[in-house]
Amino acid sequence: MSRLTLLARKSIVEGSWLARMLRRKPLMLVAIALANKMARAIWAIMAKKEDYRDPARVAAA
Repeated sequence: MSRLTLLARKSIVEGSWLARMLRRKPLMLVAIALANKMARAIWAIMAKKEDYRDPARVAAA
């Protein structure tokens, strides 16, 4: 929930997955979806024994 507070909303990139979810869904549901998405990413990194690759940097390259 802390990521989705009023101050954090100003730093969320318009058009991102999170911004689109916040427009369509209740705040608590978005917080749960974000936690789920983060947990799946962490699990995949641990299962593959890889380092984290920032999606923004990968897309820019």
